[in-house]
Amino acid sequence: MPYVDGFLLPIPKRKVETYRRIARRAGRIWREHGALEYRECVGDDLKTDMGIAFPRVAKVKNGETVCFSWIVYKSRAHRDRVNAKVMQDPRIIKMLDASAMPFDVRRMAYGGFKVVVDA
Repeated sequence: MPYVDGFLLPIPKRKVETYRRIARRAGRIWREHGALEYRECVGDDLKTDMGIAFPRVAKVKNGETVCFSWIVYKSRAHRDRVNAKVMQDPRIIKMLDASAMPFDVRRMAYGGFKVVVDA
């Protein structure tokens, strides 16, 4: 079964376009190194009566929205190999400067997930 890295982060609405440009470049790099999919999504319909809304989970402040992202790999071992290559890529190293990010990296949630249903 595939393996997925998932991300949830609050981002200032005024910086969404900047984030999109960075994410587009990052996605190309992840794919070059073997990721099967790379998706970046910006909140659109975030009001819900069911469960806890993403903005609450992400502790969104005024003027922010939520980005929900994931990267798909063949397996956890494949994820580890791809990420090792990505983290050595000079283009990513240059982009990883936290002060240049359009969001607060300390507020990003991240985790690796085993796929249990692939319908």
